Parts: sequence; structure tokens; C-alpha cells
Amino acid sequence: YKSYCDLVAAGEISMGDEINFVVPTGNFGDILAGYFAKCLGLPVGKLVCASNEDDVLTEFLTTGRYDRRRVFHRTNSPSMDILVSSNLERMLYLAADGNHQKIADYMKQLNEVGEYTVDDGLLNRLKETFFAGCCDQGQTLAAIRNTYETYGYLCDTHTAVAVDVAAQFKATQPLGKTVILSTASPYKFPVAVLSA
Repeated sequence: YKSYCDLVAAGEISMGDEINFVVPTGNFGDILAGYFAKCLGLPVGKLVCASNEDDVLTEFLTTGRYDRRRVFHRTNSPSMDILVSSNLERMLYLAADGNHQKIADYMKQLNEVGEYTVDDGLLNRLKETFFAGCCDQGQTLAAIRNTYETYGYLCDTHTAVAVDVAAQFKATQPLGKTVILSTASPYKFPVAVLSA
């Protein structure tokens, strides 16, 4: 809400205009908060889910298939190194209009088989709100360097994932105003940031 009000106050948008939010995420918590805000009336165009090499969320939001049976990568954005995003279940419950049995069945499949696929209706509903992209560690370091050289802003590895995915979003969607959430300090990841 604050960034939206800041854009209105700066004259960048008018009250009621939709804006997009790019969120670096592994456990789907911050982007779920954005979904709650949209449900409560914040004019959100797209919520852009930015993942690192552990791209289970990108695959899910693109295809509807959630498969945790994949190689786990330890990356330079460690808070995003997750194969089972616990907050995703909460969002699915809301997107499925509270159909708890449907979501319980999906979660049972995830626990017993390691994957599930949502129905086309639910996938289409997700695509109305979400865009997803991912980047690898090299792209992350390049985003840190380019952001610093272009804007004088030193970002952490997680925010750099969002910067890279924001560029992917811009290349494929009518962009509009977009806010990139910065979720960590660059000083927590000195080796990666300095190497960038």
C-alpha cells in the first residue's frame, strides 16, 4: 500500500490505476501478502513471481503442475532455495473459492506422490493475476552489477532475481508501472555482491 500511495503522491499514477509488483520468492509469503492486498482492493495488475534456479513456482504458475521431485539447487539467493512453498496452499484455497477438499486432495498428492496438477479453470484464474519467471546465478550477479552501474543502487541477490524477472516481464507483457520488492540487505551476502 505504501508504494502505491507514494506513486500517487509523486504524480506517477492516478488513484485507481493498476500497478504490478515483482516479488522474489521461494516460500510464497511476500507475494501472498500482495494477493491479499489485491483481494482487499489494492489496484494490482500482475503479481510477478520471481524465482531462482529452484524454479518450482515458475513451472507451477506457467503450467499448473507442481513437482517437488527435482534437483535442489543451493544458490547465491538462499532464502529462495525451496522446493515446497508452504504459503502456496493458502493462495490456492482462496483462488479455488474456498474449495478445501480440492486443495486437500492436491496437498495429499504432493505428500504421497511428490506432484499435483491443478485443473484448467484454476490455472487460468492464477494466470489472470500471476506472471512467473526465473533466473540462474549468473543472471543474478549480472542484475546486481547492471543495477549498480545504471542506478547506483546496490541490491542483494534476492532482489537481483526480481530485477532480472522484471526485465523478462517487461519483454512479454504491457508493463505499466511496476514495483520491484527488495526483500533483503546486500550486506547479508557480501561474497556474492562483491563478486558481481
